[in-house]
Amino acid sequence: MFLGGMPAAFALGGPQPTLNAPAPDFTLPSNTGDGEISLADYRGQWVVAYFYPQDFTPGCTLEAKRFQQDLPKYLDRHTQILGISVDDVTSHAEFCDSEGLTFPLLADTTGAVSKAYGSWLSGVSLRHTYVIDPEGILRDRFLGVRPAIHSVEVLARLDELQAVD
Repeated sequence: MFLGGMPAAFALGGPQPTLNAPAPDFTLPSNTGDGEISLADYRGQWVVAYFYPQDFTPGCTLEAKRFQQDLPKYLDRHTQILGISVDDVTSHAEFCDSEGLTFPLLADTTGAVSKAYGSWLSGVSLRHTYVIDPEGILRDRFLGVRPAIHSVEVLARLDELQAVD
């Protein structure tokens, strides 16, 4: 698939991880649980890892609130939502408290995970989303996300992917 004249495997933000191959593993600090969350913690369930530029900005707030609004639908599909940005844990905690978010936000303050997922540009995470299956295999990605409708798009794609399994 091509995106704006360039292969989707190389989009704005750098080379994309390979579909239908193991997703890049990570462990990052979080505002929830015991302080750190790893992708491996969610083996056995689907994961939607969404990268976003910054807490408290209009687009990021809208995207997060839509994921929160649809969270029961994700849980029905045995899917964990993980939000990832360069903001620190304190900012994430304040953002979750302010917006009523109950899913984990992960602090990629060095950008290492964003870079591994090809979602890094000029010191911020780009608005990209990755769907990872229960075995840790990257099944799909969304580049050029539109926050207002994104959660609905991801749910529809999850339905398609889970129907195949």
